[in-house]
Amino acid sequence: MKTGCGCAGAVSRRSMLGLFAGGGALLAAGGARAAGHADVLLLTCMDYRLVDETEAWMSGRGYRNNYDHIVLAGASLGAVTDVYPAWREAFWTHLDVAVKLHDIHTVVVLDHDDCGAYKVLLGEAAVEGGKAFPAHVAHLTRLRAEITAKHPHLKVELNVMALDGTVRPVA
Repeated sequence: MKTGCGCAGAVSRRSMLGLFAGGGALLAAGGARAAGHADVLLLTCMDYRLVDETEAWMSGRGYRNNYDHIVLAGASLGAVTDVYPAWREAFWTHLDVAVKLHDIHTVVVLDHDDCGAYKVLLGEAAVEGGKAFPAHVAHLTRLRAEITAKHPHLKVELNVMALDGTVRPVA
């Protein structure tokens, strides 16, 4: 069982939050970029069942160690929900930082089948029967429109991953 990252000089989450907040202030003031570049910001759900499949999919697309990653319950739903406004704010802050810090050019959004967040936030009735995929498409499409309105230079890719790791692009 993993108990830590094994990093020398590891810092607490609270310290990291302080570092992030300070870095955000630097970026807002037109501050420095990190050394390096990432092509993509990946938004995924927090579902533990698909961590390995997600990494394999991104690596298979040539993005191994070349993407920033934000995790929100429900992925696209978490980024557009009015139920938890802090999630929405977290997404936009991370996106802005990824653009400024790593000069990303693409946002990849990866929702997944059988998403518990969709059930919790929308209710079971909203995703039962054949309703889940259309619900994903609606939230993915809404998020793409919002990203494009704020960052028209960014490409946005929308996808839904099955529990076996296969990925369906959403037009």
